[in-house]
Amino acid sequence: MIKGAHVILFSHYPDEDRCFLRDILNFPSVDAGHGWLIFALPPSEVAIHPADSGETRDQLTASLYFMCDDLNAAIADLKKRNVSCSPIHEERWGTVTNIVLPSGSQIGLYQPKHPVAVKL
Repeated sequence: MIKGAHVILFSHYPDEDRCFLRDILNFPSVDAGHGWLIFALPPSEVAIHPADSGETRDQLTASLYFMCDDLNAAIADLKKRNVSCSPIHEERWGTVTNIVLPSGSQIGLYQPKHPVAVKL
């Protein structure tokens, strides 16, 4: 039945953001043609969160967070690569920062408090 997922990030600077995923985060990729890179991602999971009561269907979005075992080490490694991260903050589910992409978009990076490994 379902064998995977395809995540789409929209960007006003797709070439720069693709280079970031390839050169900074070191995600392997294939060229689907004309420089359109498709990246392999680490193991993933999906969760459904309740929406704020005031949000309409058109306002609902998806978020992308990468997980790591040691957030401080990951931030230090990104800093060596001249990557900006937002200040660290604590959530009930983990320690969180945001990685700033070349386009200015942000993706989350967090260290879970209680890692969950769902086996299919």
